[in-house]
Amino acid sequence: MTPFSAMASVRFAWQTFKKRPWFFVGVSALMMVGSWVIGALAGALGQDGAAALVGTVVNIALSTLLSMGYAATMLRAHDSTESAEVSDLWHPRPFWKFLGAELSVGVVVLIGLVLLIVPGIIAILTFLFVPYIVIDKQLNPIEALKESARITKGARWELLLLVLLAFVLNIVGAIALLVGLFVSIPVTTLALVHAYRTLEAKAKAA
Repeated sequence: MTPFSAMASVRFAWQTFKKRPWFFVGVSALMMVGSWVIGALAGALGQDGAAALVGTVVNIALSTLLSMGYAATMLRAHDSTESAEVSDLWHPRPFWKFLGAELSVGVVVLIGLVLLIVPGIIAILTFLFVPYIVIDKQLNPIEALKESARITKGARWELLLLVLLAFVLNIVGAIALLVGLFVSIPVTTLALVHAYRTLEAKAKAA
């Protein structure tokens, strides 16, 4: 079995990206445009009172659907690059499990960051794969958190390196007139998915 490595995950992601670069650029561009449209729509609904509440609900709901679709697309592209399609971006199930998991991770990370930063970083690494687990295995939030904690055990230093590499690559992408993000975002996402698949397989074999 191939051991988990941050650099190996990035290399795999780059090789996968090169197989269908325009597909990955396209779905990432759609995601970025979608995020901008969602933000604009939520803002247009108003900043005060009931309109602001409606805008917040719309923002959360549409942003969640966007995140679900991108996660599902990248899982499909990792496992079978040639069969991935733009239509994979529409992946509305399991909406409530995904939203609940995202909120649960957010709360845990926030509490950890309040507790002198380090516990928050540990929480980020421990629950890094929760979104992919919910999409991949349809688990509820608590089950997904437990599964992510299980498969990341013993690999968190290497995961920290992967997260730092992803951060640097996306910073470089942003510096390149933002155009570089169309490459860095899919590459770093594919690297995270590859890390998930590698650690998942390792945990099964243990």
